[in-house]
Amino acid sequence: GTLAVPAGGAAWLASAVRQVRAAHRYHLTVSAGDLTSASQFASSIYLDEPAVGVANRIGIDFNAVGNHEFDRGSGELQRLQHGGCAKLTSAEPCRIEPFPGARFRYLAANVFGPDGQTIFPATALRSFGHGRRKVTVGVIGLTLRGTSDLVSPDRIAGLRFTDEADAINAGVTSLKAQGALAVVVLIHQGIRTGGVQDPNGCDKPTGDLQPVLARLDPRVDLVVSGHTHWAYVCEFARNGEGPLLFTSAGLYGKLVTDITLSIDPVQGRVVSSKAHNVIVQSEAYTGASGPVALTDAYPRFEPAPDVAQFIARYVAGAKASAAQVIGHLSGPATKGANAESPTGGALGHLIADAQLAATRSAGAQVALMNPFGIRAPLVPSADGQNDGAVTFGNVFQVQPFANRLTTLSLSGAELKAVLEQGLDDTGPKQWLSPSGGFAYRYDMARAPGDRIVAMALDGAATDPAKRYRVTVNNFLAQGGDGFSVFAKGADAALGMTDLQALEAWIKVVPLRTVPGEKREQPAG
Repeated sequence: GTLAVPAGGAAWLASAVRQVRAAHRYHLTVSAGDLTSASQFASSIYLDEPAVGVANRIGIDFNAVGNHEFDRGSGELQRLQHGGCAKLTSAEPCRIEPFPGARFRYLAANVFGPDGQTIFPATALRSFGHGRRKVTVGVIGLTLRGTSDLVSPDRIAGLRFTDEADAINAGVTSLKAQGALAVVVLIHQGIRTGGVQDPNGCDKPTGDLQPVLARLDPRVDLVVSGHTHWAYVCEFARNGEGPLLFTSAGLYGKLVTDITLSIDPVQGRVVSSKAHNVIVQSEAYTGASGPVALTDAYPRFEPAPDVAQFIARYVAGAKASAAQVIGHLSGPATKGANAESPTGGALGHLIADAQLAATRSAGAQVALMNPFGIRAPLVPSADGQNDGAVTFGNVFQVQPFANRLTTLSLSGAELKAVLEQGLDDTGPKQWLSPSGGFAYRYDMARAPGDRIVAMALDGAATDPAKRYRVTVNNFLAQGGDGFSVFAKGADAALGMTDLQALEAWIKVVPLRTVPGEKREQPAG
């Protein structure tokens, strides 16, 4: 059976990392990316200066850049590394205190700037012990090559993301030449396992990391991975070599992976490796399915006082903005079964309705929302005092990226083609969430590119030759998430941000009703 365990929280994560680290004389603390962006309101509203501050206090040594590190642009990412209060986004930095930057080192072996150099170091070295017992560990950090499909192009203009295995293998050669006895890879790419997720298992692994592993230099000793939000401890079989250990600590700071590499300085190599995911058990809470209690089946951690105090300053600063009631909702608006759902559900429809209303002046007839861009459910208050109330903090968590709405002209054929892209077999599927009045049917038994079997606007079948005004966020408009057809759209008109549109849509009526109808359905 399964057991629900309350886990996560930065202060508890800090305690767990420190406890794991204390058991090892020599240690590195590393991350495989996405330390910032799409974060909690009290961090995101302050440009994730708090997230970097927490990582500093935890004592991270190296972090591989992930796709979310680029959400606010490469200039802002450089500020997170080096510190300072330069205003590089629409938000004001250093609102609580001066920002010193990251004490850890970002690594980016496969991200090149206009000058042809990596934007951060590709590799790093760390030595332990002395004399004949001295060992040197090399670290390579990188993101997935497909980062350019996951970030708005204007945020990564001038950057080039290269092949992961090629970048790693070049790093191995460099590190070995500098005396590294062990090579550790931090990569923002991963797998998923089959069946019920076991954080220390590896049942039927599948995913984009595996082809990368198959091409790696056999001198790689460990791969710490991420991106898929999946937890695992796996071994990858290598021809003529021992298995390669690769791990992931899942998502949201709920796990810490305790990894041991035994390095023989005489032989000059790693002689054994092992890993175990530790649950960051924190405090009991009541969720949508009822109470989640503490358990003695796993270690309990106390919140680290220094981290808790640091966070409290930012939570207090954000509290007034987060608590501001912007309107009322008839009930919870959620997407699919979980945060990774490829369907937008009622929340996707609510967002699309908001975006359509916000861009009617640009001639919009249809709005489409990508489910992967919906970052949290929208659950109104049910405290018996102000039932149905929705706060600014609530809507911010749903859409934290501040993407601009873009209204484009697409033919009916192009509209079908972009829906087909969400259902093809080239990547994770996404059923784009449409606004009210537009509906489509699909048949997944048909061949890719021919799975959309019907589309209708206001009850009438769409015309392949007719032009339609379609609203999406600017991430999609520039071909993000693999929806390249949107980039062919004509007569683009920029509007307000997605967050502003959702806020206005909820605010404009006394009680906004959550959409209940099915707008995307299987054929038959």
